[in-house]
Amino acid sequence: MHAPIRKAVFPVAGLGTRFLPATKAVPKEMLTVVDRPLIQYVVDEARAAGIEHYIFVTGRNKGVIEDHFDIQPELEATLRDRGRTEALEELARDLPAPGAASFVRQQVPLGLGHAVWCARDLIGNEPFAVLLPDMIMRGETGCLEQMVEVFRRTGGNVIAVEECDPARTKQYGIVGVGEPAGANAFRITAMVEKPAPEVAPSNLYINGRYILQPTIFEHLGQHRRGAGNEIQLTDAMLKLAETDAFYGCRFSGRTFDCGSKLGFLAANVAFALARDDLGPAVAVEIRALLDASGR
Repeated sequence: MHAPIRKAVFPVAGLGTRFLPATKAVPKEMLTVVDRPLIQYVVDEARAAGIEHYIFVTGRNKGVIEDHFDIQPELEATLRDRGRTEALEELARDLPAPGAASFVRQQVPLGLGHAVWCARDLIGNEPFAVLLPDMIMRGETGCLEQMVEVFRRTGGNVIAVEECDPARTKQYGIVGVGEPAGANAFRITAMVEKPAPEVAPSNLYINGRYILQPTIFEHLGQHRRGAGNEIQLTDAMLKLAETDAFYGCRFSGRTFDCGSKLGFLAANVAFALARDDLGPAVAVEIRALLDASGR
């Protein structure tokens, strides 16, 4: 029986420069897909997978994220006075339980690996999840929930993967595929950062979801600099893989990279089309826009 995954780390200290000027004063994690911030989708995914403690690794000018996951008495009083019961209930559902959200500061932007390392004392000696807030998923079952099922069978470390166009492997971290490990899972034999198509071990890319053993902190704590002169999570995982097993979980669904403008726009369209209250009208608008543009 493997220890349950109770804690998740959300690295939210990035500057979001690809979305300037929108992110000059608003954290990129608070940009909305339809009517919910990116970070809320990712927290919802974690909650559905049984996560009990949400650890946000923040930076300067990110206080609005902490405010988002707190009670707003004035807003709630106004909604109550106006009889907006449904909106009040939605706010209550989104709110973490008291003591279930922690915030730790990454004072210097030294990379994803450093951000995860900043959460070490809050994680302690237990396996944990990492969810990149730029990546939001659509699927019948959440990505992390699928990963937790794999972890229950295999233990070790689990990375979510998804197929990409083989010609685009140079844009992603790609894994090598070993023996099967039950439904939708396999033993990872290699992790290669942005390989050319002709040398890529597969076309399965790492999509921003991880379940890691706490021994990863031993490697992150050595503060080795990698690509971009930053402390890279992938480098630490490669060291950990020398002694610990890594498994791939093939995510049954679709990932939207909301760190890119195209992915962000695609996510807005996909999530809007999936809603009963918006989907039909959005479909009509999209067809009208395509007809008007001649595309």
